[in-house]
Amino acid sequence: MQVPPEFFNADAFDNSLVENKPPLPIFQSALKKARSILKEKFEQGEDTRQLVFQHTAIIDQLLSRAYSLFVKHKDVALIAVGGYGRGELHPASDTDILILLPTIDPLSTDRKSTDKEPTNQETTHEAVEFLLTFLWDLGMQVGHSVRTIEDCIAEAQQDITVITNLVESRLICGPPDLFNKMQHAIAPEYIWPSCDFFEAKLKEQAARHHKFFDTGYNLEPNVKEGPGGLRDIHTIGWVAKRHFGSATLHELVEKNFLTTSEYNSLMTEQDFIWKVRFGLHLLSGRHEDRLLFDHQRSLAQLFGYKDDEHRLAVEHFMKQYYRTVMNISRLNEMLLLLFQEAILHTENNEKPKYINKRFQAQNGYVEAVNPQVFKKAPYALLEIFLILAKHQEYKGVGASTIRLIRDHLYLIDDEFRNDMRCRSLFMKFFRQPKGVTHELRRMNRYGVLAEYLPVFKNIVGQMQHDLFHHYTVDEHTLFVIRNLRRFTVPEFFNEFPLCSNIIQRIPKLEILYLAGLFHDIAKGRGGNHSELGAEDAITFCRHHGLRQYDAKLVAWLVSNHLIMSTTAQRKDISNPEVVAAFSQHVDNQLQLDHLFLLTVADIRATNPTLWNSWKDSLLTELYMSTTRLLRQGLKSPDDQHSQANETKASVRQLLEAKSGLTFHEIENLWENFTDDYFLRHSADRVAWHTESILKNEKTLKNEDTEASLVLVYPEEEIREGCLEVFVYTKDHDNIFSIITTTLDQLGLNIVDARIITALNGYTLDTYIVLEEPDVCINRKTRVDEIVNSVNNNLSRLDTPPKTIQRHLSRQLKHFPISTQVTFRPDANYAHTVMEVVAADRPGLLAQVGIALIACGIQLKNAKIATFGERAEDIFFITGKNNLPIVDESVQNCLRDRITKSLNNQQ
Repeated sequence: MQVPPEFFNADAFDNSLVENKPPLPIFQSALKKARSILKEKFEQGEDTRQLVFQHTAIIDQLLSRAYSLFVKHKDVALIAVGGYGRGELHPASDTDILILLPTIDPLSTDRKSTDKEPTNQETTHEAVEFLLTFLWDLGMQVGHSVRTIEDCIAEAQQDITVITNLVESRLICGPPDLFNKMQHAIAPEYIWPSCDFFEAKLKEQAARHHKFFDTGYNLEPNVKEGPGGLRDIHTIGWVAKRHFGSATLHELVEKNFLTTSEYNSLMTEQDFIWKVRFGLHLLSGRHEDRLLFDHQRSLAQLFGYKDDEHRLAVEHFMKQYYRTVMNISRLNEMLLLLFQEAILHTENNEKPKYINKRFQAQNGYVEAVNPQVFKKAPYALLEIFLILAKHQEYKGVGASTIRLIRDHLYLIDDEFRNDMRCRSLFMKFFRQPKGVTHELRRMNRYGVLAEYLPVFKNIVGQMQHDLFHHYTVDEHTLFVIRNLRRFTVPEFFNEFPLCSNIIQRIPKLEILYLAGLFHDIAKGRGGNHSELGAEDAITFCRHHGLRQYDAKLVAWLVSNHLIMSTTAQRKDISNPEVVAAFSQHVDNQLQLDHLFLLTVADIRATNPTLWNSWKDSLLTELYMSTTRLLRQGLKSPDDQHSQANETKASVRQLLEAKSGLTFHEIENLWENFTDDYFLRHSADRVAWHTESILKNEKTLKNEDTEASLVLVYPEEEIREGCLEVFVYTKDHDNIFSIITTTLDQLGLNIVDARIITALNGYTLDTYIVLEEPDVCINRKTRVDEIVNSVNNNLSRLDTPPKTIQRHLSRQLKHFPISTQVTFRPDANYAHTVMEVVAADRPGLLAQVGIALIACGIQLKNAKIATFGERAEDIFFITGKNNLPIVDESVQNCLRDRITKSLNNQQ
């Protein structure tokens, strides 16, 4: 490609070299100028494809001149390989070169800092070292190898990446004969036959996709390596070049592998990804292929995206990105299948097997029997997915049929959607015992799902710009359905035994799957997405002939899909009134079963780290408590005292069986505990507390030692990933602050705190903690460390430990959340409920504890909830008189102190 003079003036450059000036400053000045103009042109909106090619051409000009300066031997070739060989240099791309020698001449390419030019007597060895040193001093990121043809063959035979780089090689300067000999020596006839190369690239792509959870819809995607990224296009090019000798992707049109419109689409998608990558390199000033939060907003602004009523500019930008990678993934799948037919099945092409009048199977793939199938029977656009779900032995859809499906999407119109055959096929598909998730993904990838359900089209590629939702709405939706399906698979019963047992009782699984399909379908429209989604769901259900009861159940689940998660994580589910209110809302066991399964599947599909054993235990506790209420009809708060007595009776049975404690000892201790304590702890926990306290009674009553009892729930019974710390000690204003600070210093994440003050002046505090980042605590030494640290700090109540100041993470800085502190009375007016909304960070609870002390407030309970970057913690508090806080000056004291301390940490 000819380089415009404004980028690189060859004549002026060569004249400067003739004047015997030091060459390095001349090269540096030319490269700096060229890159500056490239940046300016990009920011002005010029075509990125041309800028990429021009950058490559500029580097060609500089490298060829540097080669001429240092390498006087005419039998050495300078060859571009990799992305540079393809002619695709982005601003910070590595410049990969091969220095090809005619004979075996082992070279050391260790860098030497010198600008000295070699004399005619110096060897090729030294000349190459001088060249490489010069290029590094010039500021190029050079990836290099120095080999003979024999070396190239030996290395390529052992490593698929080496042969791939050589396939893309391009001569910059040096003897063409040497380059051609190398190209001939690595031809498929001699090493890496086409079939072996193709299979190796398929495995390589599958492994690469797996690193990104087999989705291009990640929160901070990799534009090069992720599914649907540039590597997927490269893979097509590598195979095409290796087997078909195609120098460009356009040659695939001439060979009838791509239609003109498909080629244009692929180039459009590539241009967009190139534009994103070019911008990433310029913004970061380095080789950066991750589309981090740091750059998403900047690129959205640079590319001219605007906020609107319902979406941010960055959400519009990322939606286009995600839709682009979906299109690339589809074209990649289709072309690799076509290549597979041409490369692997040429000689072993099996005879087509009859499926029905419209479809046949060949080489394990379902194909249309002729190109007119979909035009004559449009409903076959849905039928093919039903066939694949029914017949697990088929690998997928044949490449030519993928193209036919895409070409006939226009047939999916209102007439199609109203066709009884289409509606029946769609519902029959959802009732299949296997294959639903896999084929729904395929249906989405081919564009059929979005055409059949126009409301689904709105969420394809729709992101939510936060740290809580890791996937686009459509990807999340399909993950939810996958999770629901997984509960039914016997080999996964050990993952969620309760869910796997419950789902066996669900009479119509399609009700669950439809609720999963519609639960977030109204996101991005504005308004309450649960209510809007419920309207869409009931319209769909009625249109598809579901019974009135079933349709209402789907709509109810969509409308209420957040309530169980919210109740478990934001309310005190040990309070019978909370459970009673929830049970009244749920109304019956069937709805509870459906809602529990949907909630678990939804949380697990939101992001890979959101689910943990604590959330599992919260939801399970709420499910079990509600089940008991629904069975007993016990929904009146007046029953709290009887519930407390039931817990006591269960505890006595446990203690009598193993502890040897007397009835008198137990009752004397329990006289100090209110009903609230027995309502908020299970029988096994009360038994554990009681036995431990009474066995350590003498130590605790020693006034000289001010001893505290710090325990962890028996290690062999610790929930996976979760630790329960119990503290029984004399009440003191600093206790909450000391304990939370200590746990924070130990790197523990507090997910729940239960604070109960006994009548004898002692406090019974329980903290549920997870290791950061939510990993399992199961080492005895770690447990001992926690117990000893808490004990030591509680022995110095008047000198609480210093809180640790930590800066917000890189990601959190891009989601600034102003601290909000609000107050309201609780349901029975026994406490004031203080809610703190802030950016999540270590030490947050410790800061709240310090503020409570400063304002003379008592903490009775706490509910800790984190949603991505956002902490929403609830504290049940009273004044020193154990009454709710109604004095606005006290509330303002708390609000000001908490806000100031948390804002100072950012």
